Amino acid sequence: MKREDFTFELPTGFIAQHPAARRDESRLFALLHDGTEFLRFRDLPRFFGPGDLLVLNDTRVRPARLTGVRKTGAAFDVLLVRPKGWGVWEALVGGRGKLRDGETLSFGTFEGSVRRSGGTWEVALPPDADIAAAGRMPLPPYIKRGRDGDAADAEDRERYQTVYAKHEGAIAAPTAGLHFTEGVLEAIRAAGARVAFVTLHVGVGTFKPVTAENVEDHKMEPEPFVVPEETAAAIACAKRVTAVGTTVTRTLEAAWKDGVVRAGSGETALFITPGYRFRAVHRLLTNFHLPCGTPLMLACAFGGRERVLAAYAEAIREKFMFFSYGDSMLIEPV
Repeated sequence: MKREDFTFELPTGFIAQHPAARRDESRLFALLHDGTEFLRFRDLPRFFGPGDLLVLNDTRVRPARLTGVRKTGAAFDVLLVRPKGWGVWEALVGGRGKLRDGETLSFGTFEGSVRRSGGTWEVALPPDADIAAAGRMPLPPYIKRGRDGDAADAEDRERYQTVYAKHEGAIAAPTAGLHFTEGVLEAIRAAGARVAFVTLHVGVGTFKPVTAENVEDHKMEPEPFVVPEETAAAIACAKRVTAVGTTVTRTLEAAWKDGVVRAGSGETALFITPGYRFRAVHRLLTNFHLPCGTPLMLACAFGGRERVLAAYAEAIREKFMFFSYGDSMLIEPV
């Protein structure tokens, strides 16, 4: 398939810059077997009952977007991707000018040195560096925030994190889960459904843009995941599995072996596009995604490309909000 097969026009003003006042007040577009419904997220429990299993990604986002300042005063954006040990981090670095290997950047209360390593950046920080205090939440670039002292920082620290986030290690939120409240989860349990968790630390792989003209030429970056024993057991007993987000979907599909989802840990670079046969997931709860991105391609694989893109057009007509802080979508397969 071609990259252009996953494009759509999004009018100005449809990219949510802030979350809904309450998590469960976001809107829910239900793309069902027999049509569509426009609801609020708090209505989600009506779709669950005995035999249903809801699977969530309990990764926790690290506030690891830093501003590094060189001695000349020039500022660079530094996103700490993953620790490599001994205070060294793999990082994404951006800014005007060219950094030199070994150059020192000031991060306010501490300093760090940068160097290139195999085509990527590494940043060495002191062991006592308070990254959480100096860092900001790693919001995607289409959500506009200032580098320092932005009034929305406190809101982002709370709302760009799921209420069930547990294991720190992600550089982006599993955004389909941002709409859940404890009340919604309790209502789903009260309906007779079960709730289980996996962990996939969202990394570069999830949001790396597809630049290849032929979709099949795109290569995903691997991301670490864990499927607990109790989750694998719950899936084996479930009549219907609803995956919350593309990260949960990729985790469960990657862990499928010999007819069941296997417990354990590993890495996945699974790239799901139309034509893929889903084995572990029966329903998908997700957000509205960027054009030409791998999450949109997965959603199209699950719900049918033409059907999902037609639903996107309908969502625009109905003034749903898009992307990370936007509204949600429940997709049943054709």
